[in-house]
Amino acid sequence: MTASAPPTARSAWTACLALAIVATAVVTPMFFLGNASGHDFQFHLASWLDAAGQWREGILFPRWAEWANWGFGEPRFVFYPPASWIAGAALGSLLPWRMAPGAFIWLALVLAGASMWRLARGTLPAGQATAAAVFFAVNPYHLAIVYYRSDFAELLASAVFPLVVWTALRVIREGWRPVPGLATVFAAIWLSNAPAAIVSTYSLALILLVGACVHRGIWPLVRGGAAMAAGFGLAAFYILPAAWEQQWVQIAQVLSENLHFDQNFLFTHANDPEFVLFNWKVSAVAIGVMLVTGITAVFAARVRRDFPELWWMLLALGGVSVLLMFPPSGFFWRHLPELRFVQFPWRWLVPLDAVFAFFVAASMGRPRGRWFAWITLSIMISASAILIVRDAWWDSEDIPVLLNGIRSGQGYEGTDEYQPVGADRYRLPQGAPQIEKLDPGTAEVVAPRGVRISLQRWSAEHRVFSEDSADLFTLAPRLLNYPAWKVLVDGKFVRPDSLPQDGQLMEKVSAGPHKIEIHFDRTWDRTIGGAISAVTAVLLGGFAAVLRRRVSHESERGSRSDRRVRCY
Repeated sequence: MTASAPPTARSAWTACLALAIVATAVVTPMFFLGNASGHDFQFHLASWLDAAGQWREGILFPRWAEWANWGFGEPRFVFYPPASWIAGAALGSLLPWRMAPGAFIWLALVLAGASMWRLARGTLPAGQATAAAVFFAVNPYHLAIVYYRSDFAELLASAVFPLVVWTALRVIREGWRPVPGLATVFAAIWLSNAPAAIVSTYSLALILLVGACVHRGIWPLVRGGAAMAAGFGLAAFYILPAAWEQQWVQIAQVLSENLHFDQNFLFTHANDPEFVLFNWKVSAVAIGVMLVTGITAVFAARVRRDFPELWWMLLALGGVSVLLMFPPSGFFWRHLPELRFVQFPWRWLVPLDAVFAFFVAASMGRPRGRWFAWITLSIMISASAILIVRDAWWDSEDIPVLLNGIRSGQGYEGTDEYQPVGADRYRLPQGAPQIEKLDPGTAEVVAPRGVRISLQRWSAEHRVFSEDSADLFTLAPRLLNYPAWKVLVDGKFVRPDSLPQDGQLMEKVSAGPHKIEIHFDRTWDRTIGGAISAVTAVLLGGFAAVLRRRVSHESERGSRSDRRVRCY
C-alpha cells in the first residue's frame, strides 16, 4: 500500500461524481413508486410543513408547532434539533413537497460520502478513499434509514459523523489549531439529532482517550475537551432550552413501551410481532456489518503502520459499538449519563458503519481484500434491491394528507413526549373551532354564543383579538397550555389555567369589551442559550484568527530565514 498523496481537484471531482451516481441510484425508485414512507416519515414531513408555514408568517425560528395535536400545538421545535427541519422546510419551499424527501436524502448521502472521503483521503490513496466514501454513503444502515425508518435527522447526523473522527484526529496530531473545526462539527451533530449526538459524544470521548494513550500524554484530552465544551456552547441556543424545559413536558414518554433500550438490543423478543420483525431486520443488518468489518479489519491490520493512530481509534470505536448493541452492555446503558435516551442500541451502527467503510476501503490495497470489497458491494446492492422490491412501504398520500390537514385547519397528530404536563392529546377534540367558550359551571366545550369576537392578528406565536360579552365566561383558545404562553387582558398579565380533562389553555374573562393578547414568550433559557452561542462563536472565531495569524507569522519568518540562507 502506497502512502496517500495530497488531495487533488481531479480526485475530489471523481469522488463527487461517484457519490452523485450512487445517491441518485438510491432515490431513483421514488420517481416511480412515490416516497419511501418509513416509521418517522409523517413526523418529519409535518415538522417541515409547519416550519415552512411559519416562515411565511415571518417567524424565522419556530418554537411552537402550530398544527400538531390537531391544531392545539406542541413545543416540538424547542426539543427537536433544528438542522433537519430547517433543511427540509427550505427544500419544500423551493421544490414541490413530493420531491423534498428525495432531495433531502440525496443531499444527505452525498454529504455522508464527502465526509468519509475527507477522513479517508488523508490516509488512503485516492481510489480507496473514493471507495470508502461510496461504501459509507450507501452503507446498509443508511439504506435501512431511507427505506424503513425515514429518520431524516439521524441520516443527517450520520452524514456528519466522519468529520468528527477526522477533526478529532487532527486535534490529536496537530495541537490547538483544529480545535475550532472540531467544535463546529460537534455542534452540527447536536443540532441534527439528539440520540446520534449522544452516540457521537461518547464516541468522541473514546477517540480522544485512545489518542491520549497512543501519544502517552494528556494534551489530546485537554484540547479535545475544550473543543467539546465549545461545541456545546455553539449549540447552547438549542441545548439549554431543550434541557431546561423538559420539566414542562412529558419527556419520559420517549422511553415508554417499546422505546426503552432493554427492549431493543439485537434479536430481541417481545409480544409485538411487527416490532420484533423490524428488530430482527435491523439486527441482521448489524450482524452483516459486524462480520464484514471484522474480516476487513484483518486485511487492514497488515497495513496499519500507514495509519497507526486512526487504526487504534477505529478499532476501539468498532469494538465498543458492537458491545453496546448486545444485552451484556446493559450496565453501561443504565449508568452512563443520558445514554438511555439513545433508545435503540442498534443506533451504534452510525459509528460502526464509519469503521466498516474505512476498513473495507483500506483492505482493497491487497488483491484478496479488493475481491472481498467488491463482493461486499454486490451484497449491499442486492440487499438494497430486496428492501426496495419487497419490504419498503411506498406511499404517495402522506404528504397530500398532511397538506390538506394544515390547509383545512384540522392539523396533524402530535407526539406523546412533547405534550405539556397535564395535557392528554388523546382527549383533544378534532376539528374544533379556533376559539371556544366554556359554559360556566360545566365541562362542556361549545361554540361561542353571545360573544362577539374580532380577530386582529392570528399567527403561530402571537394571537390578538377583542371580545365583548354580556356575561362572565371562560375563553378557551385552541391551544395547549404551556408555561411559555403569556396572556394579557387589556394589557395586564394574567396567569392562564388549563382544562382538567385535556390541558387546553383557558382564561376566565369578565363581562364587557376586552382586548386579549396571547403570545409565545421568549423565556430566560432561550435568551441565555442564544447569548452563550453568540459569545462562544465570537470567542471561537477570535481564537481561530489568532492561531491563523501565528501560523502565518511563523511561515513568514521561515521564508525569510530560507532567503538568508540562500543569500549566504
